[in-house]
Amino acid sequence: MIKKIVTIAGSDASGGAGIEADLRTFAKHNLYGTAALTVIVSMDYDNHWAHGVHPVAVDTIKAQLDTIFKGLTIDTVKTGMLPTPEIINLVAAYLDRYAKDKPTVIDPVMVCKGDEPLFPEHAQRIRDVLVKYATLITPNLFEAAQLAQMHPLRSADEAKEAAERIMETGGCQALVIKGVGLLEKHKTAADLFFDGKKFSRIEGPYIDTDHTHGLGCTYASHVASFMTRGYTPYEACVATKKAITKGLKGHFALNQYVGTLNFPDSFDKA
Repeated sequence: MIKKIVTIAGSDASGGAGIEADLRTFAKHNLYGTAALTVIVSMDYDNHWAHGVHPVAVDTIKAQLDTIFKGLTIDTVKTGMLPTPEIINLVAAYLDRYAKDKPTVIDPVMVCKGDEPLFPEHAQRIRDVLVKYATLITPNLFEAAQLAQMHPLRSADEAKEAAERIMETGGCQALVIKGVGLLEKHKTAADLFFDGKKFSRIEGPYIDTDHTHGLGCTYASHVASFMTRGYTPYEACVATKKAITKGLKGHFALNQYVGTLNFPDSFDKA
């Protein structure tokens, strides 16, 4: 029987990130994807692709979550952008009720692009109520620093410290900090995996491109897909690194402002 996976995340009107990227990724793994929409992100072509963030009403999100968790048997959960503390609390309540025994990937989205948080209070709320439900959490460097209550990370050692702090305060089972290799003198594409006992570097070739729109969302949805298929969190991250490398090699421009990843037809047998 085909397995079912849910993304609780935002919609990217340009199609490169958010639930559009998640559902596209799930389909490449031959999984049945469902979605609860939390926010709509728009882009202003006439203003240098400036992002607009439009949260969905909480009652509407609740109705979607009821549809999915009461009406379907979900195998895996993946979360993305949750734009208000109230929405984070709502999602945490549903995870507590319906997904304690399900593989759950938390992508702690705090920015669209750049290094300024969309909502500064998110890190605390994610840390306090959401991280504990994660089988795996997938922060980038900025998000890891926010969750660990540290200054911007400047070295691999600081990334390890951040991982330990997130694990200690948040209670997740495992985490991967993406892009740790970017902190090194000679940039690499290494990620840092931590399961509470052992640190592991996950290596991959560094591909110099700005066409990375949706990379974080796609990374998390690949990890969730591989875990749905029976991979351990570490195995899923290793497989995802290979998948993301393929996607970056096939990158293309959407317009003069942004470009995104392009993937092979299927990862069903990856």
